[in-house]
Amino acid sequence: MQFRVAGTSVSVHPVWLLITLTVFAVLIKLGWWQLSRASEKASQMQQLASWQAEGPLNWQQLRQLPLQEADLVQFADEGRWLSPMVWLQDNKIVQGRIGYDVIIPVQFSRFDPPVLVNLGWVEAARNRAELPELTIPEQLPIRGVLRTSFGSFRLGQNLETGDSWPMRIQQVELDSVNPYLPQPALAAVIYQMETSPFQPHYQPVVMPPEKHRGYAVQWFLLAVAVLGVALAASLRKEETNE
Repeated sequence: MQFRVAGTSVSVHPVWLLITLTVFAVLIKLGWWQLSRASEKASQMQQLASWQAEGPLNWQQLRQLPLQEADLVQFADEGRWLSPMVWLQDNKIVQGRIGYDVIIPVQFSRFDPPVLVNLGWVEAARNRAELPELTIPEQLPIRGVLRTSFGSFRLGQNLETGDSWPMRIQQVELDSVNPYLPQPALAAVIYQMETSPFQPHYQPVVMPPEKHRGYAVQWFLLAVAVLGVALAASLRKEETNE
């Protein structure tokens, strides 16, 4: 396959052209994905700042909001732990140490659905068969941020079922925990940010928009470099054949 670049005839094998264009398209797509993530993070930061300015809501105020509009709400109220249910979210690393996030169901009103609360992090024992001993008060203050978007990709079984508590879980998924609850939980998780018996570490926005934009620029530059290298290689090949 031949085409002209700046008056120079360039011959490119169709297979190499297809590979080059495929890699170029993938890199461009990654760049646009990073830009979309930057826009999403900027929106989250604006929403978080707005809720922080308004101050924390209690349970009754939260229930008056449509759940889809409550993401990143600052929450403060006192609830009742539905003892003895505790889930330990596995493989959580804090300050280079491996452990678990402690997840419990909390009810703020007798007839309302429970809410899953992430109380924070606890270090794991060296022996994986040994689970940490947890002390959780029956009534406890919840001070944190509510997320309606949670969970992520996982492989394999989510919940390690057993006949005792706590139970290990890979990801917080309502389908896994609802069968143990008196009624289905609210489709949200409250991340405790203070006054916890464990170590709160949750950050609503981990990577700022600027970093995503920087990664986008890198992907776009790599895409241009791929085309440049392919074109340069074709020109050298033409010169060699001459």
